[in-house]
Amino acid sequence: MGKHYDYEYKEYVAKLVVEEGRKGTEVSYELDISYGTLCRWVQRYKKKYKIDSTHHKHVTPSEHEKALKQQENEIKKLKEENEILKKAMHIFTKSQK
Repeated sequence: MGKHYDYEYKEYVAKLVVEEGRKGTEVSYELDISYGTLCRWVQRYKKKYKIDSTHHKHVTPSEHEKALKQQENEIKKLKEENEILKKAMHIFTKSQK
């Protein structure tokens, strides 16, 4: 016969996954609970507290391109700053000799 868990325990375990962002597979392994059972607990928890089941907001292609462009600009800026710091470090270490 299967194991029976009280309501508070089920909520606690579901909360680990939903609110703390723990992976369901890891939690189920650590607590020796089947993954399917854990998924049911998580679904009930989300339904009870009306938590959106999708973790990502839907992004239109234009928003995605805009975000990608911003990231590329940030990377370019960081690379330039890194080069400046490298040159400054080279100058300071050279002048100490």
